[in-house]
Amino acid sequence: MTKKTIRLLMPQWQGGNNPHYSFGAELLAWLAPKNNQPLIEVPVQAFDGDSLEEEDGMNGRTQLFEQLTAAHHLLEAHKPDRVVMLGGDCLVEQAPFAYLNERYGGNLGVIWIDAHSDLVRFVGYDNGHTLPLGNLLGEGDKQFSSLVKTPLKPENVFIAGLATPSKEEEKRIVEEIEKAGVYPEEPEDELINRLGIRTANADELAKSTDSIKNWIKENDIKHLAIHLDLDVLDPSSFRSLLFANPDEDYNFSAAGSLQRTRLVRIMKELSEATEVVGLGITEHMPWDAINLKKMLEEFPILND
Repeated sequence: MTKKTIRLLMPQWQGGNNPHYSFGAELLAWLAPKNNQPLIEVPVQAFDGDSLEEEDGMNGRTQLFEQLTAAHHLLEAHKPDRVVMLGGDCLVEQAPFAYLNERYGGNLGVIWIDAHSDLVRFVGYDNGHTLPLGNLLGEGDKQFSSLVKTPLKPENVFIAGLATPSKEEEKRIVEEIEKAGVYPEEPEDELINRLGIRTANADELAKSTDSIKNWIKENDIKHLAIHLDLDVLDPSSFRSLLFANPDEDYNFSAAGSLQRTRLVRIMKELSEATEVVGLGITEHMPWDAINLKKMLEEFPILND
């Protein structure tokens, strides 16, 4: 029986409070291989030049909740068996992963390939893209978690590619977040341990994916959704990342270190190990294309 697969384009930027995420999502949709899967765009309020309003600890809360609700409505209307989400900031993952978990009886397996866990609320850092996995587990923002009818089982979640900063990097990050008055409501490692979520950092994945394959077997994962935040990649070899901004350093968190070839191998191995029913790709920040677009907008002959 043929599986119904749809692609959602959700050029959401408010979750990271960075309008460039919209362009990154649109370019990502253009780059993705063409096939017969329909591409459906989730309506997103475009950046109008004004700063987002902080609402109850989240920048752009109203816009984000409306956009999340719209994504839920599209999924319910189309009722796909498989979903590809092209974002946008990481918060775009909530609707498709919540839908798929309900679609597969609350037994969806999720591998979260990301340099960061996306589990923890950081007081003083009011961007919603820090919480999608937390929301899906019922641990995140109460308003957003309320849309998750069937929370993920913690034992069905595996976080892969977590960044491991050097002592020097860790010191710099701590200094930056303390200077900004930012702190986690619950330390990330304590939250992961409390929930019993399995993890593997990029160095471990570079050697072997056995830990992931064993997790799939032990938990009898028959349907898998994969979250891919491109920031898991090494910014020295893949430059279209927030961390690779040529004009401004980003010191609030550690960069990823996974190599492109290894990521491709992991994706293939996961598809061999079980049925992949969801894929979300997020946080594409194509700096060269962004800056070229800005340059072209200034050329008089192109604006007559």
